[in-house]
Amino acid sequence: MLFPTIEFGFFFAFTFALAWTFQNQNLVRKVVLLGLSLFFYASWNPKFVLLILAIGSISFLAGSLADASRPKTIRACALFVGVCLNLLILIYFKYLDFIAAQFYSLSNWIGVPVPEVFVDITLPVAISFMVFHSISYISDVHSGKMRASSSPLDIFLYISFFPHLVAGPIVRANDFLPQLEAPADTRGISLDENCLLILGGLFKKMVIANYLAVNLVDPVFTDPSQFSRWDLTWAAYGYAVQIYADFSGYTDIAIGIAALLGYRFPQNFNQPYRAIGVGDFWRRWHITLSNWLRDYLYIPLGGNRRGALHTVRNLMVTMVLGGLWHGANWTFLIWGFLHGAALVVDHGLRQTQTVARLQRNPLARAAAWAATFHFVCFAWIFFRAPSLDVAGQFLSGLWTDNGAAGTAPWIVFPLIACGALTQVLPADARTIVGRMLDGQGRAVRIGVNFVLLYGLLVMAPSRSAPFIYFQF
Repeated sequence: MLFPTIEFGFFFAFTFALAWTFQNQNLVRKVVLLGLSLFFYASWNPKFVLLILAIGSISFLAGSLADASRPKTIRACALFVGVCLNLLILIYFKYLDFIAAQFYSLSNWIGVPVPEVFVDITLPVAISFMVFHSISYISDVHSGKMRASSSPLDIFLYISFFPHLVAGPIVRANDFLPQLEAPADTRGISLDENCLLILGGLFKKMVIANYLAVNLVDPVFTDPSQFSRWDLTWAAYGYAVQIYADFSGYTDIAIGIAALLGYRFPQNFNQPYRAIGVGDFWRRWHITLSNWLRDYLYIPLGGNRRGALHTVRNLMVTMVLGGLWHGANWTFLIWGFLHGAALVVDHGLRQTQTVARLQRNPLARAAAWAATFHFVCFAWIFFRAPSLDVAGQFLSGLWTDNGAAGTAPWIVFPLIACGALTQVLPADARTIVGRMLDGQGRAVRIGVNFVLLYGLLVMAPSRSAPFIYFQF
């Protein structure tokens, strides 16, 4: 069941009505939301509901034993076992095939061939997000940032809540669990602002991302050798816009849906292609993942507290593992390595106050922005390419050009322009429009949302591409 589908529309309408029917019966409300969240996941593959229950059980038990009220030894063991069990689940489902393939390649390379055994493991949707939610909860309880929850129901709902389940944002337990302790409050929920957020997310996904994927990005990255340098260039820019529209669109829908149900999710994007420096980019792109990697990997490794060499090591380890989190492929490792190296340079420049001086010079700011944007677009080539061979073909085509005629359809250019527009619109534009609509009559508000939804359906292409982050 995908967000931009009729089936999900009916599902959410039913969920919305049922959730607010039990607004003043919080326990019943949470049971209903948990059941519907598990149903939402089971619509993809029912057997993996057991995986959610397993991760939820690990979280609850390890969190209970890691609480500050427990002896120090028990707390440390609970943290270690809880994190290890989560990582073993992630490794088994997501990386076992990759590890086995590298082992066979290495054994053949050193002249000690071993019989190859194919491991056919279905990758569960959202496995990485579930594991990250679980690890953050156990770690925060152990560090004393929050007390362990006494409610297994709350933990299971935290892990499986359907708006963030499939592709985030990564919601911290110390932000979400307190919201489950009391009935949801309708005050402060702007129906029109959140409807605009959802409709904007649908536009990003259904129109911008889908058109770019179907008409440009997917064909070019399938076989780059058949396309000209012109097409490859626009495909690189097109993918930068596609992945932003696709992922931020999903996040907008998730945040809007959660808000309509009475729950707050954190911001996940802040116009990332306006960034000046790669460090600034990661403060704007997939913010919840950036913060997670910082708090649960970079800082525990030592952060920047132990000198320059340790800082370089910690940045590289964090970003390479962050790349690997996205998928078991050398392309993701290279993407992570590139961003790690860029963050090392960025950190060094900030230490010397070079960045601060650049900020005061408009021409230098423009040059730094252009360098950052084009570096990010270059790194996206590895992120999107299905293999190193395809990435090599793409880069070779950019360098040498094969003389093929440019075939990029005209529709991609206004779509890329729309993507660029999202980076310069005022951040509070939606809030302002939403408040204006809140003051109008019911007929006007319904009419505006209906017209916007109808326009989306008319503009959306007949073919669509799956959400990019579903695979992670």
